[in-house]
Amino acid sequence: MPLKDIDDLEKLKKINAALVGRVERSMDQQGNAFSLFQTAISLENRVRTRTDELHSTLRRLEQSNIDLSAAKENAELANLSKTRFLAAASHDVLQPLNAAHLSVSALAEVQTSDEGRKLVRQVERSLETMEDLLRTLLDISKLDAGVVQPDIGDVSLEALFSSLRSDFLPVAQLKGLSLKFRPVHAAVRSDRTLLRRILQNILSNALRYTRAGGVLVGTRHRGDTIRIDVADTGCGIPEEQREAVFEEFHRGTNSADSELAGGGLGLGLAIVRRMAGALGHPVTFSSKVGRGTIFHIDVPVGIGASADAIAHAADMERPRGYGLFGTKVLLVENDADVLQAMTFLLERWQCLVRAATSTDDALDLLGDTDWVPDIVIADQHLDGGDLGTATIAEVRDYLGRAVPALIVTADSTEVVAKAARAAGIELMRKPLKPAQLRALLAHLLA
Repeated sequence: MPLKDIDDLEKLKKINAALVGRVERSMDQQGNAFSLFQTAISLENRVRTRTDELHSTLRRLEQSNIDLSAAKENAELANLSKTRFLAAASHDVLQPLNAAHLSVSALAEVQTSDEGRKLVRQVERSLETMEDLLRTLLDISKLDAGVVQPDIGDVSLEALFSSLRSDFLPVAQLKGLSLKFRPVHAAVRSDRTLLRRILQNILSNALRYTRAGGVLVGTRHRGDTIRIDVADTGCGIPEEQREAVFEEFHRGTNSADSELAGGGLGLGLAIVRRMAGALGHPVTFSSKVGRGTIFHIDVPVGIGASADAIAHAADMERPRGYGLFGTKVLLVENDADVLQAMTFLLERWQCLVRAATSTDDALDLLGDTDWVPDIVIADQHLDGGDLGTATIAEVRDYLGRAVPALIVTADSTEVVAKAARAAGIELMRKPLKPAQLRALLAHLLA
């Protein structure tokens, strides 16, 4: 209908409203389309920005990984250098100390006066204190560096307790204290050497800080675990010192403790915590001031120790006779001072000694068919890069029999220990205790 023919005002208003609505809808649609277009452009810009940021982050992460890898490599090199330094320190520092031990022991053999023996004993005590300090500091450094690898196996507690009783009973008797070990027929899973050091340090502390009464060592089965208890009737540990006792060079703070701790270095429990941590053996204690302390070590029960193996281990701990008269010893040592001191000591024990500094020297000494060694004692690191384990192997091959042999070394690495075990060779660490050396020689020759 033409617009001029419409004379109804209401109809005109409705038509106008419809036209306006249609126009508005069209504009809204165009506005929405424009808005969507703007939104798409904005999103694209944001995606591009985020992509650039992500690429930048990835580049930084890649560089961080490169830096971390370099830092890890540097840390490993530093740790390796520390390990090598510790090995060198062990050898270079303990080597002259070993010569001094042997020389003083030989000197003690020829003393005839009480005054001379007293002076020799004073020197021996000083050397022992120095050795304990050096060994403990080196042990702590090695444990902190993570270079100590426990050799886990079944350990006979009966044999271990027997050995500790032999070592500490004279100390307890000298102080008028009792030292008792409850009988135990069980084996645990641990490193025998490290477990012995843990108990040795705890026992040493217990006897040092006890005036009257004594020390008792026992065990309790707790499921798959055996708890070793070391109880003393000593001065006890105050509550505020419960953590401090495991710190280096910590000793009792009151005068009584200081007097009781005479001769202690304050390193015993520091090394206990580190060794126990390396083994995964929790160490705890309960204590009452003035009444005593009980230390607890939780160790897994052994899984493969037979009765025969335990009996054999116990038998290995029993003291042997000291008959060394006429024993032929092939001694291979490249340190002149140690060689001289060791030769003199062995000759004082009535041994017949022939000395060499390398594998070739040792084999040359075997050219005399009338002289066949009963035992070979060799340092691990010899002249010309020779190794004592290899020297012993060549001597045995030359003789055609597995002659008893002993490696004596200041090298405390597990590599040497494994090489000695694989070849059936006994191992002793420098500095040597002459009494222990003599006992071991007698055992090997029995």
